[in-house]
Amino acid sequence: QVQLVESGGGLVQAGGSLRLSCAASGSIFRIDAMGWYRQAPGKQRELVALIRSGGSLNYADSVKGRFTISRDNAQNAVYLQMNSLKPEDTAVYYCKLSYWSSIKFYENWGQGTQVTVSS
Repeated sequence: QVQLVESGGGLVQAGGSLRLSCAASGSIFRIDAMGWYRQAPGKQRELVALIRSGGSLNYADSVKGRFTISRDNAQNAVYLQMNSLKPEDTAVYYCKLSYWSSIKFYENWGQGTQVTVSS
């Protein structure tokens, strides 16, 4: 069973920075993608940033130029550097791992980490 452990959330003032980390442990044959999603109160969960196995990146329009996703293949870890944070970035941030374990495909979610940006 693959588990995801997230860290790095917290409270920061507008304009500040935070770095989220997510590390996967367990039996992973091949990773397809790792990404960050967020869910604000009363809103649907949305994609923030995604990095695929080939290195291609996707960002939500609202975070382009401010957030950077990166990956450490050796550690099966993904990071989200968040700069110039805004109050509207306040949400619970979730890591998502899409991977193959031998012949079966899985998608696992982390437990979530709270990011609060004060104005």
